Amino acid sequence: MKDFSGKLAVVTGGGTGMGRELVRQLVASGCNVAFCDVLENNMAETKAICDSEAPPGVTVTTHVCDVSDEAAVNAFRDSVVAEHATDHVNLLFNNAGVGGGGSFINDPREQWERTFNICWGGVYLCSRAFVPLLINASEAHLINTSSVNGFWASIGPQAPHTAYSSAKFAVKGFSEALLNDFRNHAPHVKVSVVMPGHIGTPLLANSGKIVSGFDPENLTDEDLQLFSVLLGKEDQGKEMGVDEIKAMLENMMSAFAEGAPTSASEAVAIILDGVREERWRILVGDDAKIIDQSVRSDPEQAYEQSFMDTLRAATDWKIDKVMQ
Repeated sequence: MKDFSGKLAVVTGGGTGMGRELVRQLVASGCNVAFCDVLENNMAETKAICDSEAPPGVTVTTHVCDVSDEAAVNAFRDSVVAEHATDHVNLLFNNAGVGGGGSFINDPREQWERTFNICWGGVYLCSRAFVPLLINASEAHLINTSSVNGFWASIGPQAPHTAYSSAKFAVKGFSEALLNDFRNHAPHVKVSVVMPGHIGTPLLANSGKIVSGFDPENLTDEDLQLFSVLLGKEDQGKEMGVDEIKAMLENMMSAFAEGAPTSASEAVAIILDGVREERWRILVGDDAKIIDQSVRSDPEQAYEQSFMDTLRAATDWKIDKVMQ
């Protein structure tokens, strides 16, 4: 699909970060977009931006949807069909994702499963709902966002990262398995798996709201103390005042969003170019390419400190430091 003009794209998690940039760049290319998010304020901001930038005749619709809830996903699909008066979609970007549940041992089961059910369950449920509409189109492409954590289940040896990594491995495997499924049963539908490295987005802030129920801008004293536990900093948190914990949290969110080597805008440009070129495997960022090569060349060492030292020397990798 070389040209998105006049097509209809569905984007999940379109309220901020890469999702917002997907919506913006698709709209700028003349594509009609239906996007969802679970955070209504973020979604409204994206909509306002797109309304001011959209070329004449382009339609953008918003839909509140928790992608881990099948009934909500099906209602989202039905709303897209009704509002766009269509029986097909051309592009489905399964982009929605959160962080959380880093430790299978120490973190609450509810947080672990919430993360997994959004990052993997959202891809599965939205694919179940929308792939029939892709098949109805004459040109169609499914784009699933995995991560470097889809082939490397770590952000560093001192920071467990189990729920997110498990989900992203599932997304990668599902997407690759669909290559032959589509070739055999719907050959006009293409599929890509996107594996970004560290991208500058508000992922940490949004994850706190969605997974843990924290609003970073309105945290209570109890929230802050609990957050220190979830970050594995319980002992440190006991010695810190509320203001210090809040400052630590704000620094982490800022470092993650602003210290990334690749911006959300740059990442989306790479993704959309990959879709136009019909590449099934889209690595985003130099760090993603280096991690991919390093894990493939010496998988037995991928979870050792020596691997982390080599990675940091070769890239601007900072996530493990941000999370410490």
